[in-house]
Formats: sequence, structure tokens, C-alpha cells
Amino acid sequence: MTQSRLGSIFRRMKHVGVIGAGAAGLCAARHILANQGMVPIVWEQSEKVGGTWNFTPQTGTDKHGLPIHSSMYQNLKTNLPKEVMAFPDFPFPEGDESFLHHSQVQKYLEIYTEHFDLYPYIKFSHHVEEVKPIIKDSGPPSWSIKVKDLNSGEFSTTVCDALLVCNGHYSIPRVPVIKDIENFKGSQIHSHNYREPSPYTGNRVVVLGASASGLDIMLELAPYAKEVLLSHNLPVAIPSDLPSNVRQVRGVVAASENGFIFGDGTSAEADIILYCTGYEYTFPFLTKECNVTIEDNVVKPLYKHLIHSTFPSLAFIGIPFQICPFPLFDFQVQFFVASVAGRLTLPSPAEMAAWSSKDLEQHRRDGHEGRHYHRLGLIHQLPFLEDWAEGAKIAPPGKHIKTILYIVGLRFILSHPSFKKSKFTVQEDGGVIERRGGAEVYTKLELTWLLARGLIWILWRDFPRSLGFLSSYAWDRLAKVFHS
Repeated sequence: MTQSRLGSIFRRMKHVGVIGAGAAGLCAARHILANQGMVPIVWEQSEKVGGTWNFTPQTGTDKHGLPIHSSMYQNLKTNLPKEVMAFPDFPFPEGDESFLHHSQVQKYLEIYTEHFDLYPYIKFSHHVEEVKPIIKDSGPPSWSIKVKDLNSGEFSTTVCDALLVCNGHYSIPRVPVIKDIENFKGSQIHSHNYREPSPYTGNRVVVLGASASGLDIMLELAPYAKEVLLSHNLPVAIPSDLPSNVRQVRGVVAASENGFIFGDGTSAEADIILYCTGYEYTFPFLTKECNVTIEDNVVKPLYKHLIHSTFPSLAFIGIPFQICPFPLFDFQVQFFVASVAGRLTLPSPAEMAAWSSKDLEQHRRDGHEGRHYHRLGLIHQLPFLEDWAEGAKIAPPGKHIKTILYIVGLRFILSHPSFKKSKFTVQEDGGVIERRGGAEVYTKLELTWLLARGLIWILWRDFPRSLGFLSSYAWDRLAKVFHS
């Protein structure tokens, strides 16, 4: 084939940019390559794949002066079992555990990268500086991406037909505003900078936040700290056995020199406050022309939490949270790539914008705060996965996912210190077997007992507030397990 012929073919290829080589970016590159006529260009600011799974004991800034991206800590194990965490077409290796150490997930991503031959398409140590749309007379825009080679200091600009933003959203800490916090003489740290528990030995620690990271870090600190105050505003106290030096208190509302005041008026002395309060969405490389805003923690204007409704050649992978990340990335990527390839026709920009506005309005009418719009939840994410799968004309998520998520969700609440000891086996028909210590667990019977114990505990602790919890959470989840 002549050089001119090769050049002609290359020019007809669709070049699809990918910002980030974490799990979402790798998934994007894999599926772009699977489509004839497309080639990915992946920019990654670090020297390795993995994104947030690329653990470093370092905090603060890296050797290039950029903020450390990873929020991994030394002993972290996944909060979801590998049976629901894997990319749909690439299972984790067999092993004795379902809940994996972060290093095993990092290794999985490296194997994924090698298996699909993605390394040639990744530009490591390249930091995306600026993204601008190139508006056309018709059709969606192309994208101008200016990047800096962190080793040489040189800048370059690439034009892509489509762009996937996969920069993650677990790296920029969200720190709440606390009255008089400037008076507190103790230490303040966000979970992003937490690495291991020994520095907290003998201290009284307030862990603010009781989502996955707050509960996990609380358990790590308990053997070292003098006392751990788990501070949160959940509807009821967590009905689980916790270490004897852990005490649940309401959310922090104010600080003093030596401690904190909580939402119920009580107070306690403390040496350290550890913020497990989540992260901010941030896209510092997007210019104003990209027309992307973040309002009350809602990224706009996104169709189905994914595609820019005005510029549908731009997609954001992994915006939703409290989800199964790798499967969600996979379904999102395939939905978007199908639209770029022309296999899926999207609604008009006006129709996509109307859908987004209506969906956010319904979210608020259902009693949810606007800032939680992207919090799909482990179960509520499933209709989205099915919808993206239908649009991309691919297989929907397996039925085992819902079963395992209900089991894990109940155990997470009702027996938190031990919920990661379960090992799951998925049968050919989608059925699920749970084992612990090698022995099969009578899951429904055990969950019934745990739920009954938890309900008694809740009623004993706080009868009025417990009524809403019982009706809206526990009974519903137990019923779903029994009907799975």
C-alpha cells in the first residue's frame, strides 16, 4: 500500500481523545479500539495506568508540583466484591477472596491494559492544559486539546473528533464549612491524605462522615486511637456492632479550641478531625467555550449523567457515585462510542436538555437534595446500566449483580466490621452462593436474624427516627433478597 493511501486512511479515522488512564480511561480506549475506523489518544499525567488505584504513600504534590491524584490508603480493600466490580467482558482472576486489596485492583487494570494492547495509545506524563470546542457549520464540534509533556516541558495541540473526560472525581477534597473551625487547635485532615492509622495512636479522633470511606477508616483507627467519634447525620445510628472505643454522634456544627459541638447540642474533646466528606467535581482544563458548569454538585449540561447535551461529541465517564464503577464505565463508554460510530442516534440537543431538566426536577420532587443528583446508588444505578446497554445494543448487566448488591448492602449496615469476609460464587444461571470461612452461608436466614437484631437495636436507641428508616430501607432490601 502506498504512503499516500495510508495517509488517506489515517485522515479518515476518527480520533477520539481520552483524558486519563484510570479505569474509566482504559475502558474508553479498549472500546474505541474495538470500533473499526476509530483510534484513541489517551493522556495521563502520571507514569502508570490506574488512576486513583495507583497507590502512593506520598501526599500533597508530586515531583511535577501537581496535586497527588490517588486517594488510596495502605490497607484499603474494596467495598464491593469482585463479582460485581469487574468489567463485564474481563473478570478478575479467581481467588479465595471477593473483597480485594487495592494492589490487586491495580494489577487487574495493568493486565487489562496489556490484554487489550492499550499501552501504545497512552501518552504518560502528559498533563491536559486546555480543551476548546471547534464549532462546525453542521454536526457536533471537534475538540482542540492542548497538553504539556511533563518531562520535556513542551506543549502540543491535538484535534480530536470526539472526547471522553475520564479524569476521576476522587482527588479534590470537599471540606465542609464548620463554625469557628479556626479556633480548633488540633489537626485537620481529609481522607484523601490518609494513608495508615499509626499516626493516630492515643488520640481522640472525630471521623466526620459515615459513607464507605468514613466507616472503613473508623475501623482502621479503632485499634490505635484512644477514642473514635463517628460523626454523621444519617437518619438513625448505624445498627451494627462496632469497636468498644467507637461512639456515634451527630454531625459537627461548630468547633472549639479543644473539640467539637454536634447537631444535638452535645460536645466532646478531640485531638484530630478527619474529614470523610467526599470530593469535588473539577475540570480545570475546560475553557468557558465548553459550556460546562457545576451547580450545587450537579455537572451540567449532561444527558443521562454522561453526554454533553449541546456538544454531543463530548462525554464525561464516571460522574455518578455510589455505584459499581467498572461496569458503569463500560456501559457508559459503549453507549457514547455507539453514538460516535453512528449506530445510535441521540435525541436533538434541545430534547436532551429537556430530558436532563425534567430528570433533575423529578429527583427533587422525590425528596432528594439537588447536590445528590449524581448519587445513583447501588440499586438505582441498574436501570441506567440497562438503558445504556439497550442503546449500545449490548447485553445488560447479569442478574447476579442485583442479588449481590442487596446482600452486601444489608451486611454493610447490619454487620459492618465483618461484611468483607463473605466470598461469592456466581452460578451459570445467575444464582449466587455466599460462603464464609469456606462454608456455605444460609444467607436469607442469617440476614433475617441480622435485620431483626438491627431493628431492635434501632428501636431501643431512637424510636421516633427509626420509623422512617424501617419503612424506607431495611424491609425493602430484605424483601428484594428473598425474591432474588
